[in-house]
Amino acid sequence: MKIVVINGTEVKGCTFHMKETFMSVLKDKNEIIEFYLPRDMPYFCSGCKTCFFKDEKLCPHAKATMPIWNAILEANLIFFAFPVYALRAPGQVKALLDHLCCHWMVHRPEKEMFSKRAVIITNSIGAPNRAAQKDVVTSLNWLGVSSVTCVGAGLMEGVIWEQLSDERKDVLIRKVESVANKYKKHTDGFQPAKKSFKIFMLFAISKMMHKSILKNEETPSADNLHWIKNGWIKTRENK
Repeated sequence: MKIVVINGTEVKGCTFHMKETFMSVLKDKNEIIEFYLPRDMPYFCSGCKTCFFKDEKLCPHAKATMPIWNAILEANLIFFAFPVYALRAPGQVKALLDHLCCHWMVHRPEKEMFSKRAVIITNSIGAPNRAAQKDVVTSLNWLGVSSVTCVGAGLMEGVIWEQLSDERKDVLIRKVESVANKYKKHTDGFQPAKKSFKIFMLFAISKMMHKSILKNEETPSADNLHWIKNGWIKTRENK
């Protein structure tokens, strides 16, 4: 199984230790590639819309975004690990997700995404984790990922791993390991995720939208050319 890990911080603190615990369960027989934000993708989207109108490879930040996107396409499991900042995902995580919007189903989805699984692990000092996780879940769903597992932890005692009590560390470790063990069965043969009803409906609505837009286009847009190429919609000549 191929795993791509997106670390939402470069700090080797609580998030890092939770991520390392998860990966320790799956390190055998799996191919793992990791990225650290913002180090590996330090740019905010400039809003030039080049990715939408032309090609994401022409993005001014393509040297940073394309290696991450290609790794996501090749991976079976997408793993996000990040702390909660101001009740939401860190800005560097959002910056990456902004660069991937051209691959949402309303634009140019990739078939490979429909069979992938994803895991999101977050932690906070005590605030809810759900809203921060939703930032990533929403993007993954629109990218076509049906199977997304979220694990949130409230540290309560503090934010420094070394200062947490052994009891608290043990709770976090066991919680993360229990989730990781669910994916251990995929080590010897990845089981593709089934397309959920939600993803099916998002794709169906997007397809209807693209078919409608295509009727009024003299020259198909970059988005519609992608849909035509994949056989999801047809031009008048191909009907």
